[in-house]
Amino acid sequence: MKTQNTPSEVATAAKKEQSASKSGRLLTVIGVIICALLLPILTVNVTLIIRSYINKDEVPSIGGVFPLIVLTDSMYPYIHSGDLIICRQVDPATLQVGDVVSFFDPSGNGTSIVTHRILEITEEDGELAFITQGDANNSKDRLPVKAEKISGVYMTRVPKAGNVAMFLQTTAGLIVCVVLPMVLLIGFDLLRTRKFEKSNKQDNDALMKELEELRALQAQRAAAAAVEAPAPTEAAPKDGADS
Repeated sequence: MKTQNTPSEVATAAKKEQSASKSGRLLTVIGVIICALLLPILTVNVTLIIRSYINKDEVPSIGGVFPLIVLTDSMYPYIHSGDLIICRQVDPATLQVGDVVSFFDPSGNGTSIVTHRILEITEEDGELAFITQGDANNSKDRLPVKAEKISGVYMTRVPKAGNVAMFLQTTAGLIVCVVLPMVLLIGFDLLRTRKFEKSNKQDNDALMKELEELRALQAQRAAAAAVEAPAPTEAAPKDGADS
């Protein structure tokens, strides 16, 4: 016998379905956000790392643009320690007095990069060179910067993002910002897969139940029709005619 759900049961089922739909949409949004944040960071980091190994004498860049982490306040208040600055490669001949440039420190170990302002444009051993100074410093930099040492010109800064980038280079930062998001992404994908499989199984079970009920109903109707059908009757023989 086929039964019909009560209004309260229908309402409860509708609420459960609506709640499951909202949960699914929320998980989808979370997954999209994780991907949107994680993939660009990983792509940029991997690209810069690869380029740094290929060209050890150049600052790794993407499309001529590269980030740098500011470690001191020599350019304060224009640039702060802990900022992430964005620079672009440039032809040194196009630089002007007042430009803020990043360059390999001629008085350093050959790998350290300094970002200071150009005060003068001059020549050093017959080559183009620049006199630089930090805005917060009381004196000019000790040695002129040759054109070949210029890495790029300053474009903009992201306040305190350098501290975040420094944290990313630590073991804890790698776990929190790379490993953990990847684990969450994988877990999210597994959760979505299980919910999808469970939903499909419930739909299939409901469909099979409806088919069984339909078959049972058809069998009942066939049986009832057989019982109600009139039995065939035989005609009585006619009496013989009078002679």
